[in-house]
Amino acid sequence: MVPRDHCRVEALQAGNALARLRAVADAVAERPDGVDWAAPFRVADDGLESREVGMNIGEDESAHGASIANARSYNGAVEISEIGEFGLIERLAAVVAAEAPADLILGVGDDAAAWRAGEQVLLATSDTLVEGVHFLPEFAPWADVGWKALAVNVSDIAAMGGEPLFALVTLALPPETDVAAADDIYAGLAECAEQFGVAIVGGDVVRAPQVSVTIAVIGRAQMQGTKPLVMRRDRARAGDAIAVSGTLGDAAAGLWRLRKGAAHDETLVQAHLRPVPPLEAAQEAARAGIECAIDISDGLLQDLAHICRRSGLGAVVEADSLPLSNDLLSAYPEDALALAGTGGEDYALLVTGADEVIEQLRENAAVSITVIGRMADAEAHIPKLLDASGDEIAMSSAGWDHLRQA
Repeated sequence: MVPRDHCRVEALQAGNALARLRAVADAVAERPDGVDWAAPFRVADDGLESREVGMNIGEDESAHGASIANARSYNGAVEISEIGEFGLIERLAAVVAAEAPADLILGVGDDAAAWRAGEQVLLATSDTLVEGVHFLPEFAPWADVGWKALAVNVSDIAAMGGEPLFALVTLALPPETDVAAADDIYAGLAECAEQFGVAIVGGDVVRAPQVSVTIAVIGRAQMQGTKPLVMRRDRARAGDAIAVSGTLGDAAAGLWRLRKGAAHDETLVQAHLRPVPPLEAAQEAARAGIECAIDISDGLLQDLAHICRRSGLGAVVEADSLPLSNDLLSAYPEDALALAGTGGEDYALLVTGADEVIEQLRENAAVSITVIGRMADAEAHIPKLLDASGDEIAMSSAGWDHLRQA
């Protein structure tokens, strides 16, 4: 799936932190010549209520989500920005829906597809980084763009508990691009590939109005006899502990620091430019018996909501339990919670499981594992963020959506 990465470039203005977590269009408004906005997205102030849209509303919000994805307008066209990235994915998935082949284990709707191939289970994922949407060259060195383009795919394979093997790279470039830029992108790709044991085995080069890097990664699941150890989004159970790897919010804070002119070697900036997915910890989680996981790419609350919907559960997250780095707290003490909850691009691992299994993972993982909450039976299949008094903390946005405007 493509959620997950989504290094948006945000405007740095004083005020509420959530208001600053906006799409790149706002951040580059002062330099529209830098990006080709031939077909800008627009959204009505009242979202879908501004159109009369025929839909069959189900009994819960997961059915409601599907109805939005399948909606047909009878009073004018519905714009993509009105249904958003995830509504569009559901709608397109319905177009290609067919009886699943016998060997298919997982298709659309998880971090990667999974299918049987002889005695193995293979995994496949794909992601794209686009200039002006995911990065601006004046802030992101080309080698870092290459690194990140592969790292976000490795993160998807990690979220399944798998091993990344091969990558295919499609490089889209304007003809006037410096050759050195392409060299640097591939240098970053090669560095990331070496660190995570991935072989770059082919791809494509095409002409485009701006630079983009699309990567597809093939991996394989770990096996326990004939059983694949595949973690997936729909395996959470009520009462499961919710845990995350590493710290949250550093990458989003790094983007803010970068736009303020911070040095590229700052810890927060490096978290943004060169994320390091916890591949070994994720593989250990699968071996420990964890069955439910996702990588945090679009924001903690947004990605946890995917598990809630797929598993038919709610979730309670304790704000005071979120792991925040000293660098984040020092740089943005007032905004740290918002950045950790909705900033995204951490490429940390989020898992759910029984307490004893999570404890085993905490003992064996090479990175820190922090319990932040618990899955729960609930009518609304969404996460709630609670303060120390048990009161819900309202967030104007759960995280990043490529197509729905804030």
